[in-house]
Amino acid sequence: MSTREEGFGLADAVWAAGMAHRFYVRGQSKIEIAEEFGVSRFKVARVLDTALRTGLVRLEYDLGEPVDPALSDDLRSAYGLRQAFVLGGADGEWTREELRARLGALAARLLTETTTATDVLGLSWARSVNVMAGKITRLPRCPVAQLCGVQTGMDLRDRSVETVSRLADVSGGPAYPISAPLLLPDAHTADVLRGQPGIADAFGRFRDLTKAVVSIGAWREGESTVYDSLSPAERDALRRRGAKAEIAARLFDTDGGTLSTGLDRHVLGITHEELRRVPEVIALGYTPAKAEAVDAVLRSGLVSTLVTDADTARIVLELAAARPPATGADGDGHPRPAGGYSAGR
Repeated sequence: MSTREEGFGLADAVWAAGMAHRFYVRGQSKIEIAEEFGVSRFKVARVLDTALRTGLVRLEYDLGEPVDPALSDDLRSAYGLRQAFVLGGADGEWTREELRARLGALAARLLTETTTATDVLGLSWARSVNVMAGKITRLPRCPVAQLCGVQTGMDLRDRSVETVSRLADVSGGPAYPISAPLLLPDAHTADVLRGQPGIADAFGRFRDLTKAVVSIGAWREGESTVYDSLSPAERDALRRRGAKAEIAARLFDTDGGTLSTGLDRHVLGITHEELRRVPEVIALGYTPAKAEAVDAVLRSGLVSTLVTDADTARIVLELAAARPPATGADGDGHPRPAGGYSAGR
C-alpha cells in the first residue's frame, strides 16, 4: 500500500520523514519535535506511528546474533520470564543439527556474557548443552557441576562428564562430574551411587548453584532422555498420569506441575525442588515437536530464561494465547511458579 493511500502525499511524506529523523536518529523528544513543527506532541506520536505502519519508516535491529526481538519479548511477557531469546533466520530450512548448532552458539554467547566469578554453574545432559559448552572459549573462574548422570548409549563426545570437564578447563575452576548412568535399574543402586566419593561432591554443590543450563525434553519417542529407556507399558502409564515434558529425567504435566513417580528414585540427578531454588535457570527448548513440552515447563515458573527457535516460539505463543499461563514476574523480574506446582503430586 502506498503512502498516499494511507494519507501521505509527497509533501506529507517528507514532513513525516523529517519528524522520524529527529526522533529516531537525533534522539529528540516528541515535545521538542512538536515545538519545531508547530503541532501537538500527540500529532507527532500519530505521525510516527503511521510512518512505521505504512513502511515510510522501517526499524532494523543488529543484535550481533540472529535474534527475533519481537518474538523474544512476546515470549518473555506471556510467561513472566526474565529473558527470552528466539533464534530467527531461515524458518524451517535448517536441519535439526544446524538448528542445534545455532542455538548452542546463541546460548554460549549468553552464558559467556552473564557468568561471573561468584557463580556456581550447573549443566544437565543434552546435545544442545554440549554444543553450547563446546563453543565457549572464555569464562570466569567458577565451579562447574554436572546436574545428572549420563544417558546410556551416548558417544563419549556427547556425554555430560566430558562437557563439564571441558567447560571447567575453560573456566579454570573445579569440575564436579557425575560418572554414572542417569537412569539406574533400581532405587537401591541409585542410593548407593549418590553416596560415592565424587558423585556425592557433585550432589553437594546443588545447594550452591546460581546458574543452571538445562534442556527441555518432550514425553515422546526420540525427544526425551529417559522415554526410550522405559518399556512401552511404563511410558504409557506415565503419559496417562499426565507426563508432558522433562528436564534431567524429572517430569512435568501440561500445567507445569511436577510429577512424582517411582521413576524419581531410579534417577541420578537434581530434583525439581533443588532446581527450583537455583536463581537463574536457562532452558534450551527447540523444534516444534517440543513446543507443548516447552509450554508445560514454562508454566511451572521454574525457568527464568528461555532459548528457542522462531518456529517453536510461534506455536508456544499460540498455546499461551489459547490457555493463558498463571505465571508472572515478581517485582524484581524473577519468575514465580504457576498454581499447578505441587511437590508431592
